[in-house]
Amino acid sequence: MAKEKGITPQSVDFNEWYNEVVLRADLVDYGPVRGTMVIRPYGYAIWENLQRELDRLFKETGHQNAYFPLFIPISFLQKEAQHVEGFAPELAVVTQAGGEALEEPLAVRPTSETIIGYMWAKWIRTYRDLPQLLNQWNSVVRWELRTKPFLRTTEFLWQEGHTAHATREEAEEEARRMAGIYARVLREWCAIPGWEGLKTESEKFAGAVYTLSYEAMMRDGKALQSCTSHYLGQNFARAFDIQFQDKDQQNKYVHTTSWGFSTRVIGAIVMTHGDDRGLILPPRLAPIQVVVVPIYRGETRERVLSAAEALVRELKGSGIRVHLDDRDQYSPGYKFNEWELKGVPLRLELGPRDVEEGTVVLASRLGGKETLRQEGLAERLKERLEQFQQDLYRRALEFREAHTWTVDSYGEFRERVERGFVRAFHCGDADCEKQIKTETTATTRCIPFDEPEAEGFCIRCGRPSAYGKRVLFAKAY
Repeated sequence: MAKEKGITPQSVDFNEWYNEVVLRADLVDYGPVRGTMVIRPYGYAIWENLQRELDRLFKETGHQNAYFPLFIPISFLQKEAQHVEGFAPELAVVTQAGGEALEEPLAVRPTSETIIGYMWAKWIRTYRDLPQLLNQWNSVVRWELRTKPFLRTTEFLWQEGHTAHATREEAEEEARRMAGIYARVLREWCAIPGWEGLKTESEKFAGAVYTLSYEAMMRDGKALQSCTSHYLGQNFARAFDIQFQDKDQQNKYVHTTSWGFSTRVIGAIVMTHGDDRGLILPPRLAPIQVVVVPIYRGETRERVLSAAEALVRELKGSGIRVHLDDRDQYSPGYKFNEWELKGVPLRLELGPRDVEEGTVVLASRLGGKETLRQEGLAERLKERLEQFQQDLYRRALEFREAHTWTVDSYGEFRERVERGFVRAFHCGDADCEKQIKTETTATTRCIPFDEPEAEGFCIRCGRPSAYGKRVLFAKAY
């Protein structure tokens, strides 16, 4: 099958399709250091829209933004045994600076639980200092062996929330609350359906008591962990001696949480919605929601352009993110293809006859064209954009449901997991889980909250299920 508009079809090579789309749609480019990426303005605008909504929701729930150092003494990471073991293979370490060997090596921030724990030990003295509700927008470094733009890079952007509480109940409620905020943004803004659930012991965050995640299905049937929220218990509090005097005059260790949402979600948006023509962006996040392409020849140019500019002013005034493509050096057909590649939800075509008749041709990135009157156009476009957002979510949900199976035999498990997600019982044994991964490359994604209670026997070894419900398995990025 030949490439359509020069893009490798998803059915031929999904990975190559993805790499071509994120580069050609001007989302990202490769940095000069292996595994790094340069997020281009079009891609960064998507992140800014996500950041704006998340930041609003964080502040509504009482969180404040702060910033902690990029460099962390290596001894800090060594204070929490599971934490250092989990991150050791990915650490970038500075051993020399200012022309001299450092007395203590410094880790380039892989995550900030340790540095924040160190500061909390200074700041928290009594119950009056709790809760601590902090968030920071930053970058982290994890030295990945295999990299892919947005999904797995040496350095990436994210937010990491960190909170400290007087009781376990408060901390667990916080971890669940933030997981819920992430799920809301993923569904309502990114139009990505997913499963909310608990990670197994083997898949949880290093140093956590447990981890909550949102698992989404990409259009190749693989899973992408789209965010995580962790209840850390008192693990880091004990490691850094974060104690407070409670109302009963007793010294107690705090309970902490952490939670993160990163630029890998941009990759999730690409792989959940894109097609063989390129990106399809959710209107709520699209840097450009509507592109206006004027169509003219010779003497009609000035009249059509003037009408297009007036139309753009009107749409901007109504709050629509609109762009006028008035480049003379490219044909209308070239422009149509480019904006389809970039995933702009709606395109308006305006020619001489449209100017005369007070109409405009509307083309949707999800398919179909219609002619609309220019009077009241802004409100109609807002309706179309909202419908587009809903249709995009429904389209992704239908794909997910069509590629998810409930299985009870290992043979069917191995067959189905090649093409999507499977629900199956599992014994909970880490060695059995590891064997499944070795034999199929599939992993447990989560124990879904909305999965009905049921009893059964492990899909691989036949022992009784450990979770009282089926577990979600898939191959994953």
